[in-house]
Amino acid sequence: MILITIGVLALQGGFIEHINLVRKAAEQLRLHVDAIEVRTAQELARCDGLIIPGGESTTISFVAAQSGLLEPLRDYVKVQKKPVWGTCAGLILLSNEANATKKGGQELIGGLGVRVHRNHFGRQIESFESNMDLPFLGEGAAPFPGVFIRAPVVEEVLKGSGEDVQVLAKLPGRVNKMKAGVSQANTKDDSGDIIAVKQGNVLGTSFHPELTTDARIHAWWLKSILGQ
Repeated sequence: MILITIGVLALQGGFIEHINLVRKAAEQLRLHVDAIEVRTAQELARCDGLIIPGGESTTISFVAAQSGLLEPLRDYVKVQKKPVWGTCAGLILLSNEANATKKGGQELIGGLGVRVHRNHFGRQIESFESNMDLPFLGEGAAPFPGVFIRAPVVEEVLKGSGEDVQVLAKLPGRVNKMKAGVSQANTKDDSGDIIAVKQGNVLGTSFHPELTTDARIHAWWLKSILGQ
């Protein structure tokens, strides 16, 4: 019997939703997975993999720093190199650099050799859903229901970032906007904005799979942890 423990950072944001989808994916794969909420270094140490959920990245970073969890998280990601997946705010926290942060900036965990642009698609009222083709889910896979809420995008893969960053998916057809006479960062190429990347043990997605009932990405990630 294979038993792995998957933690979801539970400082703020959609952690319950991720736990529910981890359990759903494990059931579909017939895996024995213990999904736990992580708020302490001791709980983190139990985990074979970790999800950092969507939410408010500044708040998650602040609470992690105040609770003494920020350095253990950095060690988990960058020294132990355990499997980690960040969605939306989690992608921001796992990036080595972030633009459009609040005044004074914010602490990042790092691990992904990219720079992200926060709130790339606008404010919460400009949130949207988009059916996406995600090649990593397999040829012929049905479109995935992407939920974008104040979502970041990867605007640059940083030079000298070690192991190559894999671009897993892009969102085509979105137009960058002008706000107050200042152009948002132009992260598009002819094929769209980068919304999913992987580098070694670290996965990042701009969108919120946890706000859907679709467990396919969670299942794909669990299988990658087990080398399947």
